[in-house]
Amino acid sequence: MKINQKNKIMPDPILTTEKIILEAAKKVFLEKGFEGSRMQLIADEADINKALLHYYFRSKDNLFEAIFEEAFMQFLPNISQVLNSELPLVDKVNAFVEQYINMLQNNPHLPIFIMRELQREPQRIIELIKKLGLKPELIEAFFKKEKEKNQIVTIPTTHLLVNIISLCVFPFMARPIIEGIVFNNDKEAFNNFLQERKKLVADFIINAITVK
Repeated sequence: MKINQKNKIMPDPILTTEKIILEAAKKVFLEKGFEGSRMQLIADEADINKALLHYYFRSKDNLFEAIFEEAFMQFLPNISQVLNSELPLVDKVNAFVEQYINMLQNNPHLPIFIMRELQREPQRIIELIKKLGLKPELIEAFFKKEKEKNQIVTIPTTHLLVNIISLCVFPFMARPIIEGIVFNNDKEAFNNFLQERKKLVADFIINAITVK
């Protein structure tokens, strides 16, 4: 960020003050959890004064919602578009898995953060997801249509979704073990593993649900 002659914060051409605050909040929330995080800690991490932090976000709750919304709004519109398209089943599953893993790669803090908050205040997470426009009925309708066309085996949609999401999320939840032990702290190798997983998970799901 830059300061002009009147001592006003000016937007950085690469990273705006708001973005700097969001990145600082992600780090503090991940390390401290929601309860343990303080606005002063976030201000210190962002290298700004607390008054400026309050000017942008007013409260810790607003910061939490902004981070959550930023992550999911990279994902939900694309997935809705894919499910509403005329793409074949295989392409839709591939797109869903790729978009989901891409979102997690861009927000690696999110799975652990959400798990912490689900333990602390589950209803808050549920309401935030509803607020962002997630429509389970859209996914339910898509799989029902595929079943009616005899394209996929009969499997409860809830179980199918949990299987897909679990296969995508687990490497991020277990990253310290996978990256530290399996790949000997080689971040590039772990990232390559995530890239490979996009196709592997999609293929696994398609093979499991497709009528032979």
